[in-house]
Amino acid sequence: MSQPLTALRALMQKHGLDAFIVPSEDPHQSEYVAPHWQHRSWLSGFTGSAGTAVVTADHAGLWTDGRYYLQAEQTFAGTQWLLHKTDGPTYINWLCDNLQPGQSVGVDAFNVSAAHLERMRAAFSQKGISLVSHLDLPGEARTDRPSLPVAPIFEMSAALVGESRSSKLKRLRQHLVNHSGTHVLITTLDDIAWVLNMRGSDVPCNPVAISYLLVGKSQAWLFINQAKVPADVAASLAKDRVHLMPYEEVSGFLAGLTNKDTLLGDQNLCNAALWALAGSTPQHIELPTVLMKAIKNKTEMKHIRQTMVLDGVAMVRFLRWLETAVPQGQETEYTIGKKLSAFRAEQPGYKGDSFDAIVGYNSNGAVIHYKAEEATALAVKPAGILLVDSGGQYLTGTTDITRTVALGPPTAEQIHHNTLVLRGHINLAMAVFPKGTRGWHLDTLARMPLWQAGLDYGHGTGHGVGFYLCVHEPPQGFRHESSHPRASTPHEPGMFSSNEPGFYLNGQYGIRIENLVLCVPDSTTGFGSFYKLETVTLCPIDTRLIDVKMLTKAERAWLNAYHAAVYRKLLPHLQVEEQTWLKGKCARI
Repeated sequence: MSQPLTALRALMQKHGLDAFIVPSEDPHQSEYVAPHWQHRSWLSGFTGSAGTAVVTADHAGLWTDGRYYLQAEQTFAGTQWLLHKTDGPTYINWLCDNLQPGQSVGVDAFNVSAAHLERMRAAFSQKGISLVSHLDLPGEARTDRPSLPVAPIFEMSAALVGESRSSKLKRLRQHLVNHSGTHVLITTLDDIAWVLNMRGSDVPCNPVAISYLLVGKSQAWLFINQAKVPADVAASLAKDRVHLMPYEEVSGFLAGLTNKDTLLGDQNLCNAALWALAGSTPQHIELPTVLMKAIKNKTEMKHIRQTMVLDGVAMVRFLRWLETAVPQGQETEYTIGKKLSAFRAEQPGYKGDSFDAIVGYNSNGAVIHYKAEEATALAVKPAGILLVDSGGQYLTGTTDITRTVALGPPTAEQIHHNTLVLRGHINLAMAVFPKGTRGWHLDTLARMPLWQAGLDYGHGTGHGVGFYLCVHEPPQGFRHESSHPRASTPHEPGMFSSNEPGFYLNGQYGIRIENLVLCVPDSTTGFGSFYKLETVTLCPIDTRLIDVKMLTKAERAWLNAYHAAVYRKLLPHLQVEEQTWLKGKCARI
């Protein structure tokens, strides 16, 4: 880690910069990015999906949230790097407090949103600090920087996704009419994939292709490495008047827009460089595709439910294998994750994992986004508890599931904590709520049993999930911070989200129980429309970690009904010995 830091500081000195900001994102504001743009992990060694590095002549700091505190502390032990937690000053405030008037800060405008760059510029300006945003110093310093990926894209049929490309473009163009626009710019990779019914493999675990999309009133332009577009896909795009352009030419094309054009874009999602380069002053709107994509149609929901059967079969076979494999003494966190991927790979339509599996044994389970490495993974023994958070990408949907499993007789404390988490999970799963209810309202249901015991967890209770797209998909979620975008979005029928409360004892163990849920209509009364959450994940929950006496009658009924549904829906797809195993795991309590 010292060599990248030295290289960056040398370039800072060369360009007269007193500090440099290295965010996690790429030019598309992605959560997970291609290796070509993984500057922050190259610089700091920290591999978490969220975090911003700030380097000055005598300080190297990383700002990240509670999901990654333990991981960052472990990564930075014995290094020059210092973790800054989100309950302290933001990195912008820290720079304002630690730099002097007349000093300068650098950041690459391609890797921050237009809105965020303006917030930085305003804050620094008040302190007399200048902001330089046209330099990609990490990219210049990386002598072994990977090239952009060139894997081919492919089409998703309307039969799979439930809506044609032309229909989606027509709906999107209605927003041009509503906002008196001539063009709308889409820079986020999953939105481009959704609009065009195409998928790629440019980002690990995320079936997207690096590109930009500009949609006009009657035609559209896809900026992409054209070597990645097979002839049949190019012909299909052409039928819908989508023209292929080189990826690098998006800046020049936007600069060519005139005052007669009205460019619409989302300055919270569009990178600051493109926003500034547009020849027509962009008009900010919330990108309509974000909400369009989040509300799954009937075809997508049908396929999601089918996909949960596939994933449930894989999980049953994995959990059954785990019981016999661990006592043999040859398994580690790393090999267990690989075995789980292998079970999923046996299922039809499997395309890969939706994220790197989190397999945390005992103390590593308390590292919320832990990633086991082959060389350092713990040996897993028939004692303690194991947290397994994993997911698959299938042509018919994306999955994300967490199970906490007892590998030996659990302690009373582990049972107590797991039962509190389970009660919160069930509380949210049973929710019925009126139209307009937001994520921060619902999040409280999942935390209440823990709060009543004076306990909590340091992450959101749930996030949106894509349809064979990104496993973390905005805009909705379950969070307790009312100002967070994922907390303030009302839940609507068709939204597909995770329900994953947890509890973590640092240095001892972690517990999380996660199912995926679909928001569906419940009833319409004189008080309006009411919705509920349909649990669609199909996998038994370990009853060895449950204190039945702590459950209410309604909670116990929910768990028994859930296990009955798991058994009924998975039974036809299992071998006889697997059916017997599952029957025991789904027995009434």
